[in-house]
Amino acid sequence: MEIIYQPYIDPEFEYLIERIYPPWVCIDNDSYKDCTLVKVDSANKHGILLEMVQVLTDLDLLISKSYISSDGGWFMDVFHVTDQLGNKITDESLILYIQQALCARRGEISKQARECLRREVTPELKDLALEMTSKDRPGLMSEISAVLVELGCHITAAMAWTHSARAAGIFYIEDGLKGGPITDPVRLAHVEEQLENVIEAHHEEGEKASVKLTTPAGGHTHTERRLHQLMYADDDYESCRGCDGGGSSAHKRGCDRTHVNIESCKEKGYWVVNVSCRDRSKLLFDTVCALTDLQYVVFHAVVSSRGTMADQEYFVRHKDGYTLNTESERHKLTLCLIAAIERRISQGLRLDLCAKNRMGLFSDITRVLREYGLSISRFSLGIHGEKAVGSIYVTDTSGHDISPSTVEMVTKEIGESVIAVHKSQKWALQGSSSRTSQKAAKRREEEEERPRFSLGGLVWSHLERLSSSFGSIRS
Repeated sequence: MEIIYQPYIDPEFEYLIERIYPPWVCIDNDSYKDCTLVKVDSANKHGILLEMVQVLTDLDLLISKSYISSDGGWFMDVFHVTDQLGNKITDESLILYIQQALCARRGEISKQARECLRREVTPELKDLALEMTSKDRPGLMSEISAVLVELGCHITAAMAWTHSARAAGIFYIEDGLKGGPITDPVRLAHVEEQLENVIEAHHEEGEKASVKLTTPAGGHTHTERRLHQLMYADDDYESCRGCDGGGSSAHKRGCDRTHVNIESCKEKGYWVVNVSCRDRSKLLFDTVCALTDLQYVVFHAVVSSRGTMADQEYFVRHKDGYTLNTESERHKLTLCLIAAIERRISQGLRLDLCAKNRMGLFSDITRVLREYGLSISRFSLGIHGEKAVGSIYVTDTSGHDISPSTVEMVTKEIGESVIAVHKSQKWALQGSSSRTSQKAAKRREEEEERPRFSLGGLVWSHLERLSSSFGSIRS
């Protein structure tokens, strides 16, 4: 394995650099008529790209292009963003929040920025967190939520994904009777024991499963990033397969499956990772999350969309300076990237929920779905004020679409909690329906005619042009 030696930099020195040279953010609405440019110039550190992308995706903004450079200890990035309707970002409170969030040191955001936004973004989760991984099966989420209700636990937020016949979920819970956190260690041990019984009830000997209760602590990991980590630890990527229909450019242009190609750039000591797949919201977050958690550093990157497809090109090295010199390492990275992209893809009917927050609400909804023989492929649930809001993707037990008559009966029994029903789509993703607006469709048609950007060609001239308003790089 080839090693590229780099000087050791003490973490405290990195924080000193941050204080001396804080991030600089520019929100540009003048350069392009169809999108807003978010430009960031900052001292570089491991994970900074993921932090920037996370801020934008948590605001439900769509990133259509991005140019990234982080050589020489400095990070410079340009994001092309719109809202879910394809509009530019013009709300002053939202612009203020973006500037504050991207400049915040160690994730701190001023109270003024939060108040100006006038809506809750990534609420502070101070409740006990239940993390679980298991073999996916019908009724699993219903059984977990029912046990929590029996044990007097109220679900304040939850999210779960299924992929490759595996399931991972995170449930934030509080005392359903008294409110507030559950602190009794005996009660906590009993809750964990009962949940382990539920998870292991249908497992065969040797199958992987886990249940873990974690108490609130500083440095809380982003929930969606934590789900990626749980599914990776559960080895869900091992059964992934990219498209094997051929590596020609003509084939890739006509195929909407995920293509990952990794090649060596020995003269610069990089590995070039090219990803081509169906475009969707939060795609960049999922890809960068996988690279970051696998301890790869992105030195240069270009991300762009062409029609309904997206192309991503990354120049990476391992955090310790290692490069991918073995076929097994390259193969593992390929599978992990495919898994990260596919985990958020949910086939099935999407039910949007909004109801008065109460103990047992999620248990009641999942019980109805189980009684009608439906499986949950993905869901998210949160509390906003006095309301519980979220989305649930459902299929039949075979993973196929459910009949209209079943949909009607289910929504009728669940009642007014269901505020919208979205038809099944192969690539059903939260917020994707808005991307079919006429404005967004027109922009994608224009993008289809443009050539793909590549770091091997004119990308640096584009980066220089788009970043012309950056301050000079300090030396």
